[in-house]
Amino acid sequence: MPFLLTAVLMSCTSRPPAGQDEGTAVSFKYARLIHVTERDGCRLVTVDNPWKAGKVLHRYLLVADDAAMPRHTGQEGETIAREGGATAAREEGVTVVRVPLRRSVVFTSVHTALIGELGAEGQVAGVADAKYMKVPYVSEGLASGRLTDCGDGMSPLVEKIIDAEADALLLSPFENSGGYGRLEEVDIPLIECAEYMEQSPLARAEWIRFYGMLYGQEAHADSLFHVVDSCYAALCRQAGEASGQPSVLMDKQTGSVWYVPGGRSTIGHMLQDAHCRYPWAHDDHSGSLALPFESVLEQAGEADVWLLRYDAAQPLSMAQLLSEQPGYGQLRPVRRREVYACNVATSMFYEETPFRPDLLLRDFISILHPDTTNTTPLRYYHKVREK
Repeated sequence: MPFLLTAVLMSCTSRPPAGQDEGTAVSFKYARLIHVTERDGCRLVTVDNPWKAGKVLHRYLLVADDAAMPRHTGQEGETIAREGGATAAREEGVTVVRVPLRRSVVFTSVHTALIGELGAEGQVAGVADAKYMKVPYVSEGLASGRLTDCGDGMSPLVEKIIDAEADALLLSPFENSGGYGRLEEVDIPLIECAEYMEQSPLARAEWIRFYGMLYGQEAHADSLFHVVDSCYAALCRQAGEASGQPSVLMDKQTGSVWYVPGGRSTIGHMLQDAHCRYPWAHDDHSGSLALPFESVLEQAGEADVWLLRYDAAQPLSMAQLLSEQPGYGQLRPVRRREVYACNVATSMFYEETPFRPDLLLRDFISILHPDTTNTTPLRYYHKVREK
């Protein structure tokens, strides 16, 4: 099997004899962690390891479900892709994936939402972490029995995944996770969704195009990303033309720690694009910073606006906010009542914004630059009321 798979890879990626096509690289405008080359009717997808520079996280060979394997593979190569593709592929460091996916199992709410946006919800057969799924077609599918509940994402029910006849599993990789346990023993391709490690909102969103390839929705995905890209650029221009540059404080204390977005996080990047002053804009972390209340008060206590996220069944009030931490009363935006909150439990914040950063940027600009033209009703954040 390893020899046969090597033949597949050579057909798609190695340097051909003089005069033959070397393959065409698919150009990505912003994304830096994903690379795609097309040749002989297949696509080789390489995902860089976000945590180890110069290393590869995963490689995929996308082959059309109704097409023969590329030349030089023969009938046995076809058998590898259809019956033993994942196992044989791992031996060669590449995973063969038949596309479009027709019975995928998806582990994250954000990806189920995107698949629905691409019009491919009928190609999802099951989900993990169903209790966190707020996407309507997922809730309806679970209730009707069309979709299989595959259990907890950290310890999924492998038997349920097999019963669902899954043709791929979409999940998010993590640094030093130790692998995927029993899932690696099952002959089903693991699609590692690493877009969240991209370092700009548009780079992350551009992975829409990869998911379009997986689900046979390339044209739809390209069109959607073009909308995101053009809208985001227009919003950046609008923010840059606004008068003033207000300062902003983000999120709130959790337990004894206040987590704020790092300067190189996607939120940190978007705040810069919103033409505001963010106290941690020059920080080089791509994740969150864990700070004590006193540090936040010192660096951002005199901010003009406070934008925070919370998770609750009911809207947050100013009285409730102050009861959580009386020290919030020292913050200038609280004194001026310039506090806006996003309820992640009742909005689609986490489901939509990773692939539609333009929608979130629009909220930021509408709040921070209320005098700009063409502002629209707020989608995620709303002003906190007194009671």
